[in-house]
Amino acid sequence: MAMKKCNQHKTSMITVEKKVRLNNPVFIAAWPGMGNVAVKAAVYLKNQLKAQCFAKFSSEKIFYQTDVVVEKGVIELEQLTEGKFFYWKNPDGGRDLIIFISDLQPSPEKALAYGAKILDFARGFKIDTFLTFAAMITPFDYTATPKVWCAATHEKLITQFEQFGIKPIASGNISGLNGLFLGLAKKRKLSGACLLGEIPFYSTQIENPYASLAILETLAKFLKFRIDLNELRIAGKALEEEMERLMDLVKRPFPDEENELPISSEDIDMIKNVLDMRSHLPSSAKAQIEELFVKSQKDISYALELKKKLDEWHIYKDYEDRFLELFKRSDQEQSFHEK
Repeated sequence: MAMKKCNQHKTSMITVEKKVRLNNPVFIAAWPGMGNVAVKAAVYLKNQLKAQCFAKFSSEKIFYQTDVVVEKGVIELEQLTEGKFFYWKNPDGGRDLIIFISDLQPSPEKALAYGAKILDFARGFKIDTFLTFAAMITPFDYTATPKVWCAATHEKLITQFEQFGIKPIASGNISGLNGLFLGLAKKRKLSGACLLGEIPFYSTQIENPYASLAILETLAKFLKFRIDLNELRIAGKALEEEMERLMDLVKRPFPDEENELPISSEDIDMIKNVLDMRSHLPSSAKAQIEELFVKSQKDISYALELKKKLDEWHIYKDYEDRFLELFKRSDQEQSFHEK
């Protein structure tokens, strides 16, 4: 069905730039998370299908500045991100897609309202299936093919995914909006599921193309559409080779004085790149951590939630001194009040 351009129409914080008429669409949403699995899969899907942006979610009332960008010593305020809605019309006559992608997750107290607004917008398209992606930490080897797990709002969806060899999660939790969004959907008696790709427990901060690949393979079977996944396979293979080299370097014996150093300049550059990837923390996670530090300074009971978030990203050691300082300050304030 032909698309008609329209004047820009703004409802609340969502600006509709083009009206679209879709065939029984499925809604897919993705936010940053461990291994960048969710956003990587959603962006790849959007690019391969050549999905077009038709609406934007303004972030002004949802997100706020937590830091500045420095380039060659010059400070600049980073532009706040916009969540974008993309549409794809299935050329084979199957179900169409709406894909929502955001580079950030909002702070915890705004997450519910943020997710509700997206659901309100999506329901205008009479959507009956909502999907999200996420990573699942398991103790498997990085050279193994990651499995895909699922969690759904209803048993019917779980049964449908089981037909493709996808196992439901027995217990646990899905952090962030990739999970919370589906909780909101269920509360409104809507149907949805989260597809989780396995990643090794030691690589939560390294982008994992293989996990994203596994998720999209499952999605293509579930929705019965075709997609070229070769670029993800190449990216996954490149990461696997870098991981193998890193493991080899770790296992090398310490050289004696008479032998050459076993690490070349290329090895050093590679290690720097890997460490840089490991140290990259999504802006949304940084914002949540900083906010929890502020709350913990006022109310030490928030420290438990803060510790959980630091452990989730395996960065407690980086924040340990600052975290322990919270308790020193709390003790000092208590002593002061006792006097």
